[in-house]
Amino acid sequence: MKLLKIAKSSYFYEIKTNERIDKDQEIKSKILNIFNTNHKRYGCPRITLELQNRGYKINHKKVQRLMKVMGLKAKQPRGKYKSYKGELNPICNNELLEIKNNRIVRNFSTSKCNQKWTTDVSEFYISAGKLYLSPILDMNNREIISYSISRSPSFNQTLEMLDKAFEQYDDLDGLIFHSDQGWQYQMSHYQKKLKEKGIIQSMSRKGNCLDNSLMENFFGIMKNEMFYGHEYEFESLEQLQKAMIEYIEYYNKERITIKLRGLSPYNYRQQSLNHLICT
Repeated sequence: MKLLKIAKSSYFYEIKTNERIDKDQEIKSKILNIFNTNHKRYGCPRITLELQNRGYKINHKKVQRLMKVMGLKAKQPRGKYKSYKGELNPICNNELLEIKNNRIVRNFSTSKCNQKWTTDVSEFYISAGKLYLSPILDMNNREIISYSISRSPSFNQTLEMLDKAFEQYDDLDGLIFHSDQGWQYQMSHYQKKLKEKGIIQSMSRKGNCLDNSLMENFFGIMKNEMFYGHEYEFESLEQLQKAMIEYIEYYNKERITIKLRGLSPYNYRQQSLNHLICT
């Protein structure tokens, strides 16, 4: 039996290193808990915010380093359903566009909730069939105001989504409601319902998905976090619909957002309302 000859100092150094307590063990445990609790949906920025919300003084660089060591990586988004079928009625202006420094730019900025909404339809396909999600998103806090889930992208689905939103808010006069040029949003009955509420209709330019990027971004987040990679786990459309409903509830009330200073859309709206009452 051969013995490995090493210096005495090296031997005791190795012993000390192996016995050393990992000073980051607690924070690693918290990172893993946040990562798993949110179904591997949080990357470094949101995990950093959530740790700070819990009272930990830590920056994103350390979180990024520890996540790399732990092999933790959030998922990345993909694809979408398109509802454009040509011009059925006169197309509305894009009310989100403005000119700055001789350039046309998109203005998604708001100062409070219910100033600008956006909508679209997205398809969820599994072996049992397809479901279509039609939501309304508030550009101020990224909250899903209302939504409808259907087995086909019908006009009744769009009306149901509108009615649910209108039941929540009486005064929507002057609100800008944006969409792409999907056939649903060109229907005269849809346009009439918006006018009756004093809502200004806005549409993206043809073939320009960036004009509705906030809605596109939501669909990307949702599919990436609860659908892609899990398609074969849903044995029925009922199971898929239940998961979609649960995700939207989670997204609105629990999922923190960097642009909302580490708050969920719902909490950001409540904070904004409290601020208005106090002032």
